[in-house]
Amino acid sequence: MLKEILGVLQDDPSSQRRWFHDDYFDLFVRETGGELTAFELCYGIGSNERALAWIRGQGFYHDGGISDSQGFIGARLGPGDAIESDPILARFERAGGELPESLRLALEGRLREYALQNAEGAARRARFRRADWQRGGGGQKLQDKRA
Repeated sequence: MLKEILGVLQDDPSSQRRWFHDDYFDLFVRETGGELTAFELCYGIGSNERALAWIRGQGFYHDGGISDSQGFIGARLGPGDAIESDPILARFERAGGELPESLRLALEGRLREYALQNAEGAARRARFRRADWQRGGGGQKLQDKRA
């Protein structure tokens, strides 16, 4: 399950950055007035890590190597396939079950939108990179709602 990391650097008083993490996903979101305005979903492990980013008004970007195109969100979907057959989306839906409902629904909608476009033809960067605030440290703490 995705757990929220507390103490995330906030750089814009008009919006809020949030970070959620588990052993497979890192999810970075920006919300303005409680509405999703951007996200970056990092998935995979080690050298196979990839990231799907979306920014309102700019669209989707996908980072990560392209040597294994089957490892991308939507890459395994064929014409007429149910969106739930995508293994990454299915894993995210299980991991995101405890996210705030409005955020979870907004994210699932965007992920489905991207998957239906299929990863083919989407903008990809050859090298994965993260912003400084996404690297951890700085007193950020994992929030465990069970505690």
